[in-house]
Amino acid sequence: MLRALDLRRLVLTALFIALTAVATMVINIPMAATQGFMNVGDTIIFLSALLMGPRVGLLAGGLGSALADLLLGYAHWAPWTLVIKAIEGLIAGALSHSIYRQEGRVTWRVAASLAVSGLWMVLGYYLAGGLMVGFGPALASVPGNLVQGLGSAALACPLLHAFGKLKL
Repeated sequence: MLRALDLRRLVLTALFIALTAVATMVINIPMAATQGFMNVGDTIIFLSALLMGPRVGLLAGGLGSALADLLLGYAHWAPWTLVIKAIEGLIAGALSHSIYRQEGRVTWRVAASLAVSGLWMVLGYYLAGGLMVGFGPALASVPGNLVQGLGSAALACPLLHAFGKLKL
């Protein structure tokens, strides 16, 4: 029998997966060079990782983002996204979930961990794009992915302040 706490965590995890997919799908800007797109789904990945921990960040990042790729017609990116975004959520949670919980606010260490997670995403998509379309064309995606990752980290900080009051 599922305990209430386990059921609550399962529901919140599923919610973060769905929110990641929705945030990825609602605001997306196609990038012709790599046949991918920019989005704000990383913001939800960061929220899930810091509020709930690295495992939830991994699941929300990987499953939510890959689901969005499939639903938006970018199935060729879905396997890469599954791995890249899962690791992004894992990094964010592993580096700063406990710090955020102890401090109860966004510190420079929390912000730095989100930046590191975003930089992983940029590197991951550069490598995946390089294997798919060549490293020259994949280089064109780096500026957009930098804006996406660092912009999502910047957007996550005030949202963390707002949602940090919730007892997840």
